[in-house]
Amino acid sequence: MVATQLFSQVQSSDRRYVRIGSLQSHFSSYGSERAWNSSYYEGMKWPADYSYQDNAVIKRAWIGIDDFTDAKGKYWEKYATYLTADYVGEGIYPVVLNQTAKFKPPTVLVDGNSLYDLYLNDIDDYDATIPSDRVITNVVNTHMGLTVSRTVYAFSQQYHDNYFIKVFTYTNTGNVDYDDEIELTTPIKGLRVGWGTRYSASWEGAMNIDGATAYGQHFCVTKRGEDYPLHQNDVINENNPIVNWIRCGFGWAGQYGGSGFNNIGGPARTKDGRLTAIQHVGSAILHVDKSSTDKSDDPNQPVTLGWHAGDTYPKLGNLHDVAPMIQVYDMLSGNAYGGLGGTDRFDETNLGTPGSDAYLLNTLDPYTVHNDGGGTNIWVNYGPFDLAHGESVTIVEAEGVAGLNREMAELIGAKWLNSTGSETFNLPDGSTTTNKDIYKNSWVFTGKDSLLQTFGRAKRNYDSGFGIPTAPQPPTFFEVKSQGDKINLTWLASESESESNFKGYRIFRAIGKSDTTYQEIHFAPLGEYEYNDTSAARGFSYYYYIVSVTDGSKNSSGDTNPTGELMSSRFYTKTTQAAFLRRKPGEKLSEIRVVPNPFNIRANKLQYTSEPDKIMFLDVPGYCTIKIYTERGDLIKEINHDNGSGDETWNSVTSSRQVVTSGVYIAVFTTPEGEKAIRKFVIIR
Repeated sequence: MVATQLFSQVQSSDRRYVRIGSLQSHFSSYGSERAWNSSYYEGMKWPADYSYQDNAVIKRAWIGIDDFTDAKGKYWEKYATYLTADYVGEGIYPVVLNQTAKFKPPTVLVDGNSLYDLYLNDIDDYDATIPSDRVITNVVNTHMGLTVSRTVYAFSQQYHDNYFIKVFTYTNTGNVDYDDEIELTTPIKGLRVGWGTRYSASWEGAMNIDGATAYGQHFCVTKRGEDYPLHQNDVINENNPIVNWIRCGFGWAGQYGGSGFNNIGGPARTKDGRLTAIQHVGSAILHVDKSSTDKSDDPNQPVTLGWHAGDTYPKLGNLHDVAPMIQVYDMLSGNAYGGLGGTDRFDETNLGTPGSDAYLLNTLDPYTVHNDGGGTNIWVNYGPFDLAHGESVTIVEAEGVAGLNREMAELIGAKWLNSTGSETFNLPDGSTTTNKDIYKNSWVFTGKDSLLQTFGRAKRNYDSGFGIPTAPQPPTFFEVKSQGDKINLTWLASESESESNFKGYRIFRAIGKSDTTYQEIHFAPLGEYEYNDTSAARGFSYYYYIVSVTDGSKNSSGDTNPTGELMSSRFYTKTTQAAFLRRKPGEKLSEIRVVPNPFNIRANKLQYTSEPDKIMFLDVPGYCTIKIYTERGDLIKEINHDNGSGDETWNSVTSSRQVVTSGVYIAVFTTPEGEKAIRKFVIIR
């Protein structure tokens, strides 16, 4: 591809988003990622069903070479560059960034509104022959004549949708800029590549721990795979899906020294206790070429796998000075910059023996080990490699996130929060404890095994040549319509219906909000393309998704994942706009009601499920203006009711986006003909 691609300049700000699985993220044109989007750290979002589950902060990526003469004839003892937006157009030159999809995503409508048209801009091409659901292709030339090709494979099959496989190929093209001209034909000597990756785990978790958690200051890390050479040819299967010998580094949100409580798992103490920082996130090494001529996996790579202080690294400045180049090359060779790094298991060195009470209580703030405000990076280096002109080496990694599911996070967090100090708690291994923090943390740390299982599946996928059983494609069209006595769902056939293992469609529903647990409400066999949800109740918001299902006959070996049914991804059809039962417009102004009245925030579980601030105006005219005033006559909200139904919703928020306080309020309803009705209602907060 590098030899034949017609290159063109790609802007440093260009990104492509992958939104098809439980792990969703963006990929930048310059070959690495910084998660800050001017509002929050965005990326590596898992589980993507819910808001603010982002785990990315920054990936600092460097390349260094030895004994280099540049295109202008200047000699460098060492030469290095940093893959970051700051050096685009100077040391690095992005020339390709695109996303290819295996099939066109379905059209999804709710009451006539198309939900995912905007996301079609993520996709540049369609190719039914690609081995995964999405492929990101990214090519970056560098000033040293080394071209970096990054190919990212994303899957939506339910057992493989929480990781990305990244194939990095480093080719000595001799191209040192944007155009197609080849400026160098000399060998590249002593190539070393590496990165320090910082995570947060997660943005929501930071809201319940400490703001610095959002940029990874309290991130705690560990590693595995020290004995990889002894297990390189071992087979992972469903009888032994979790192994400790895979080369990997990962971490979780650690203890914040100033929190005043044990914050592992990020329990929402002021709410329901739900654990909001259950994520374990990191990368596994799946393959490293031994050399440009030996493409077998080198069990002795990477040369470095460990930890490094997050904001302690050589500053390359204007790329004109040799001293920082030497420092970068030294760091890529495995020598921690400033001495603030290591190849030990950071967590075990500083927290104690895994499984011990000291480890489970996790009381040490990780950043105090090095006092670097940037937190702790996962540190990985590869090399050295020598490349003649035209030669290349390839490195393959899997980046993933895993942890407790939402239901377990709610259950364990609530038990922890409501503990009276006299309970006996059940631990994951079947034993018990009376210590609520050990209980909570033991369950949070099961995320380690979950992530190791994820990495094992990624390795099985890659080793099989991306031969995992294929999930069916979703329906090509899905529409939800709010109606008076039902909510009507219709869809068009999946392109996979012609396959012998196609079984039908499953419909799932959530009440009150889209980012919550969904329940299956209907199975539709082959040939059925409509369902009327008559169990919906008035006044509630409903969200749906539909998936195609196989019968499992082509997923029976267990070589790469559990056997049985496979489903299309829920993210292709999941609705983010509510549907309702729409009542007929009110015929008499005297019939207008405010529900509930009085509104009492303490009774929110008895009112509208998952919508604690919701107030309904019922039996209103099909078209009217609703003005809401305080008792003293201040207008705080105006609603234009124009959907022709007899229902209107207010979320207790003023026009200036303030949640209303306790008090008496007045709603004035005015029809287009000038008729008016007035209702008083009480809010208790």
